[in-house]
Amino acid sequence: MPQNKDTNGTLRQSRRLPLATAIGGLIWLAVIATATVLMLAHAGAPGEASTPPAVWPASSKVPHDQARPTLVLFVHPRCPCSRATIGELAVLMAHAQGKVNVRALFLRPAGTSTDWAESDTWHQAAAIPGVAVQGDDAGTEARRFGMKTSGDAALYAADGRLLFHGGLTISRGHAGDNPGRDTLLALLHNEPTPATQTPVFGCALFEPGTNGLASTECRKERLQP
Repeated sequence: MPQNKDTNGTLRQSRRLPLATAIGGLIWLAVIATATVLMLAHAGAPGEASTPPAVWPASSKVPHDQARPTLVLFVHPRCPCSRATIGELAVLMAHAQGKVNVRALFLRPAGTSTDWAESDTWHQAAAIPGVAVQGDDAGTEARRFGMKTSGDAALYAADGRLLFHGGLTISRGHAGDNPGRDTLLALLHNEPTPATQTPVFGCALFEPGTNGLASTECRKERLQP
């Protein structure tokens, strides 16, 4: 008789094991699904929109080409999302060589060394034919152009008019076909384009609540949802 009790207990325990395994599996799937949703939401959340002036700022020290359009791109050197932006810039230049003057400005917060901004994205941008790279001390030029998020770009005509501003990627850190690159190529080839602004995906250039203090870190949570 005791043997039967043991047998029954073993059977009940064996029945519980598949149920516990199934519940554990469902919990694990729920965790994975939640993480995936959060990652996708984060990747698709644009940064704070820029407010570039309608005409090239007279106070800017960035050279403005008066014979062809000038594209200014602002980058936080510690923003991993901006690697995709630089990749898209390379694709753009491969199709628009000689049609645009490009200046990539890398944030250099006050108090940092002269080579602080010379990150891998700096060297990646500098290797693109037709792209001039320079540091933006304390984010002075970014403020002049009303830029707030890494990866934001503005295209100005030879006569100084703003033609386009926005990002060159379709989501954070995602390379590939996107409205920003397509719009710029259309403008540079004098083709019609329905948009003059696109969202930008990247890290904040400035610390929030500091009246324009350049950020030394990439803090994705500072971006707008």
